[in-house]
Amino acid sequence: MNRYESLFVVKPTLTEEQLKAMVDKVKGVIEGGKGVVDNVDEWGKRRLAYEINHINEGYYFLVNFTSSPELPKELDRILRISDDVIRNLVIKLD
Repeated sequence: MNRYESLFVVKPTLTEEQLKAMVDKVKGVIEGGKGVVDNVDEWGKRRLAYEINHINEGYYFLVNFTSSPELPKELDRILRISDDVIRNLVIKLD
C-alpha cells in the first residue's frame, strides 16, 4: 500500500450539492478500489493561473489516500473523463 495525493479542480458553476457529489464520487472510487481516504481538504474557489476553455476560476480539492499501485491510474481515468473536472493530478508521496 502506497500513499497518494490527488488535486483536482472543478468548474465554478457547480452547486454545493454537485460539489459534494463530486467529492463523494472520488471517495467512492478510492474506497471501491480497496483504498483508504486519509483526508479531504477543500481549498474553495480560486482564480486559475491561466484561462482554460474560457474558465478563469475553479473549486480546488486535495485528497490524500492510501491504496494499491493500480488505483491511482483508475482514479486519473475517471477524473479525466468527467465533464465537471477542469484539471487533475495524482502523485505518489514518499
